Amino acid sequence: MIKDVFEVGVIVVRRRLTSPWADYAWLPEAVLAGVPSAEPWTVLEEAASATRFYAGALRLEFCSTETGFYRENLRSGRPSLWVSLRRTGRPPGVVPHRVTADPAEGEALTEVGSDIVEAVPMPSAIRDRLAAFVEAHHVERPFVKRKRDRADPEALAKRPGRAAGVWSKP
Repeated sequence: MIKDVFEVGVIVVRRRLTSPWADYAWLPEAVLAGVPSAEPWTVLEEAASATRFYAGALRLEFCSTETGFYRENLRSGRPSLWVSLRRTGRPPGVVPHRVTADPAEGEALTEVGSDIVEAVPMPSAIRDRLAAFVEAHHVERPFVKRKRDRADPEALAKRPGRAAGVWSKP
């Protein structure tokens, strides 16, 4: 398996809520095609209803075994990256957890339950790098439908020496 691994920056937004149960909602907003020199949790923009942060860096990994999924993502008309934020008991309350270009993995991230997962637009520099990776490493694999064994109608037939409807241990 061939991999291409590099770091990307994650931008998140914290929106103020008017709810008796929560003060804020966190949402991944963008991925940067590199890591800025800013420290994690640097405030980028602050308004009355929302604050935008550079949350930190994550590793983005392309694997040669997943090129079919990457190709479909690139062909979708809106190439995306899926970003996962994990809740913590420490301020600010969330941390960047995972980023992927694989739509199937992005969907799997939503199954964890408590993580915040959002698809964000893929920057053009990452899109170009992913397209070059797919071009270099994609191998077309034909779909092979699994054939089932034919059912044996005698397998459920009455066995000699046993009364009908009576089951016993062998």
